[in-house]
Amino acid sequence: MLRQVAEDVLVHRSGFCRSNAVVVRGRAGVLLIDAGVTGAELGCLATDLGELGQTVVAGFSTHPHWDHLLWHARLGTAPRYGTARCADTARDRLSDPGARARVATMMPADIADQVPLELLGDITGVPAGTARVPWDGPPVRIIEHRAHAPGHAALVIEDRGVLVAGDMLSDVLTPMLDLAGAADPIEDYLAALRLLEDVAGDVEVLVPGHGSVGGAAELRARIERDRAYVLALRAGRDPGDPRVGPSAEPGWEWVSEVHEGQVRRLAERAAGG
Repeated sequence: MLRQVAEDVLVHRSGFCRSNAVVVRGRAGVLLIDAGVTGAELGCLATDLGELGQTVVAGFSTHPHWDHLLWHARLGTAPRYGTARCADTARDRLSDPGARARVATMMPADIADQVPLELLGDITGVPAGTARVPWDGPPVRIIEHRAHAPGHAALVIEDRGVLVAGDMLSDVLTPMLDLAGAADPIEDYLAALRLLEDVAGDVEVLVPGHGSVGGAAELRARIERDRAYVLALRAGRDPGDPRVGPSAEPGWEWVSEVHEGQVRRLAERAAGG
């Protein structure tokens, strides 16, 4: 079901990891950001758009992780965009014949056979330095960083006061650093938070890739919460974050395991391992 969060901006919630797909109405159709996860959900989204008399005229993937690169034939053949680095990373990771089989192993077992992989990662990179998504609708500003993944982008839907944060600023997930390829993942994340803080004054609605939609006050609170978490990681101390440990929401205990893994890998990096 689509839920309106601002003028011309609607959100479709996935059952997987509380993922949010974002629909932005334009003159001739909609921009679809991070389309969704399972085939049934993507089909439901296509049905909802059809009932509204809308077609998809452009897509955008905020970053090159599998759950943000999916698509469905019923959504049509509109161009799907990402940053140049996002598109390059997706292409490199999916270039060999066994790539999709590997992606399937990354999914929870209970949904692996429900996720359509045929159109996975079929995105076009906008030229490096492109300021806005190329489409005929409300201006959508691209804020590129690499806090969570190479070529990650947050999007500001200008004139609507909406920030689509990708995999940042979640109320259920702690910051997840790019520990696989970044030279300084801690500083990358702090730099990205500063970029988001710079646009916070223009934002009334926050839509994270996973978790709850929030308002302007919640946006600033999540920036501070995530900054405190990352600084605690850098200092090697307990972050005291409500998303991990005994205070974690039921069903989300695995976030604590991810946190512990990050602590371990950062310690190994510091030791030269």
